[in-house]
Amino acid sequence: ITHGSPRKKKFGQESRPMVLAGLLGGVLVLAAVVAWCYYSLSLRKAQLLKAESLELKNNGYIIRNHTGDIIFTMAFRSGTLDLDSCTKEGHSLSCTRSGTGKLNFFIQTVREKTVMCYRIRWEELLDVSSVEHAMVYNDSHWYGGAEMATQYWPMRNQGEQEPRPFVTSDVYANRNAFGGILERYWLSSNATAIKINDSVPFHLGWSEKNRTLRFVARYQGSPFKPPVGHSGFPELSYRVCVGLDVTSLHKYMVRRYFPKPINVPSQEVFRKPVWSTRAFLKSAVTQEKLLRYAADIIKYGFKWSHLELDDRYTTDYGEFDFDPQKFPNASGMFEKLRKDGFQVTLWTHPFINYDSINFGVALEKGLFVQEPSGELPALVRWWNGIGGILDFTNPEASGWFLSHLNSLKRRYNVTSFKFDAGETSYLPRQFSTLVPLSDPSTFTRRYSEMAIPFSSHAELRVGYQSQNISCFFRIINRDSVWGYELGLKSIIPTVLTISILGYQFVLPDMIGGNAYPNRTALPDKELYIRWLQLSAFMPAMQFSIPPWAYDDEVVQIARKFSELHERDVAPRVLELAGKVVGTGDPIIRPLWWIAKDDEAAFKIDSQFLIGDDLLVAPVLEPGKLERDIYLPAGQWKGKKRTYKGPIHLTDYPVTLDELAYFYWVET
Repeated sequence: ITHGSPRKKKFGQESRPMVLAGLLGGVLVLAAVVAWCYYSLSLRKAQLLKAESLELKNNGYIIRNHTGDIIFTMAFRSGTLDLDSCTKEGHSLSCTRSGTGKLNFFIQTVREKTVMCYRIRWEELLDVSSVEHAMVYNDSHWYGGAEMATQYWPMRNQGEQEPRPFVTSDVYANRNAFGGILERYWLSSNATAIKINDSVPFHLGWSEKNRTLRFVARYQGSPFKPPVGHSGFPELSYRVCVGLDVTSLHKYMVRRYFPKPINVPSQEVFRKPVWSTRAFLKSAVTQEKLLRYAADIIKYGFKWSHLELDDRYTTDYGEFDFDPQKFPNASGMFEKLRKDGFQVTLWTHPFINYDSINFGVALEKGLFVQEPSGELPALVRWWNGIGGILDFTNPEASGWFLSHLNSLKRRYNVTSFKFDAGETSYLPRQFSTLVPLSDPSTFTRRYSEMAIPFSSHAELRVGYQSQNISCFFRIINRDSVWGYELGLKSIIPTVLTISILGYQFVLPDMIGGNAYPNRTALPDKELYIRWLQLSAFMPAMQFSIPPWAYDDEVVQIARKFSELHERDVAPRVLELAGKVVGTGDPIIRPLWWIAKDDEAAFKIDSQFLIGDDLLVAPVLEPGKLERDIYLPAGQWKGKKRTYKGPIHLTDYPVTLDELAYFYWVET
């Protein structure tokens, strides 16, 4: 016993470090277990907040491509998500709370071969005024949306624009509005596309500083109305699709989401020019002037598809017969024109002015768009006066309108009609229709349907979900100027834009413009010639100001390019037009259509393709007898030699009676 105590003491002192080491080891093991659990939870949470290549955050989401690069970024501007409320089931990820309360948010993934689409919806369950998501450009180039007064390709949104209703408007009257042809669709050079759902009360804005497009859903203070039985809370829903390249993605989007034309309009309109009285004779047209105009077309050796009698041939606006003072023998005039081989189309519109004899008739029958009370017609102001506008949601109004057009057609053997106006900007701020309109642009759709019975030679200037109407869609009136604001330079960007939106039978307005600025009698001669050359490579040509209003040189150049259009361009265009019915693919195509990874091709706005193998490079600058041309990869046959692309041709010579174009040839 005496000798044991020192040994016990020694053992206790020696074991203390071992106990401490054991405790420390236990703590480390516990920490590792906790870290692993936290890592596993984090990993599961990260997987929960991913949908294929989309990564969801509380303030937005990003989408990566197959190499891991970010190609699409969307920020939530009106609220943030409570990520703890999110769950994932199969191909759907949903969340039930935002930073302010309850909501219905989901992302659903749909894969079809090489395209991945994400269906996204943010539906407010509380009384909030709007939902806003902001799309960042991510250094890519974007195309689509709407016809604009100042048109760029790719899009170049300037300044800071608060979101405004995305509805059809007359951009000639309001240069800052969205145009008469629009769709809720955008496409980018990095093979992403976005399509806003039809049910959304959609507003569009942008920020040049932040390089964003602002997508907003809002009912309050807007022309959009919630459907009957709807809560009135805003919902922003759309699809974002990602493909392998911009061309194949666009083909997928068009086939999946756009209607297609039922058939192809008259081949004659593709082959031979339309001759309109609009820019040359304006509203001073008479029987004598029209007959002289037709006689001169023959005299100077030109061909025609039809003769278009524009404003103004009636006594008052809203009537459907000829002014006997201006057209004393309309039947005889039509007979003479018919003997000379002319088919004739007439201008029409949806307005009935208050001083027309038909105003009282339409009022009594209840054919007008009404004030909100539904008791009185809503008077509107348009460029030719004040009157009522027919309610094309009302079958009786549509039938009355069509019956008068058919009466004109039968009485005078009229071929078809030019349907003018139709934009929602000509509806009053507050109005009611027989069938309530949640989206005011539905009025544009209903008006455009009036052209269906006359579609072979018909002409519209508005389109909204109207791609299946098989007629020509004319871009809005051009001014007789060179620039991007409704001038010569705006034509290619505008035609490319509406082609991407699914409207392929394009009429690029009248050669030389409308001679509006300063009411000059004639556009500049050089401008007229360069405009004529560009038009010769469009799906159809339209004259108003005649070449003989200038001199023999212009007449000779006009004949040359009209013949070139009929001989070389029209057959190619008609072949492509036949395919549009099945595919919806553009006739007039951007260079990137065949150069999918070519950064230079994404930015070119002064050249275009007809199909895949005819490249057109018109002169669009005053005083130029040369221009720079870019040829993508491939062998391109020009006037004198063949070039191997990609190549930049500097100061390529183009005289005043020439236009540069190149055929792709096999090696």
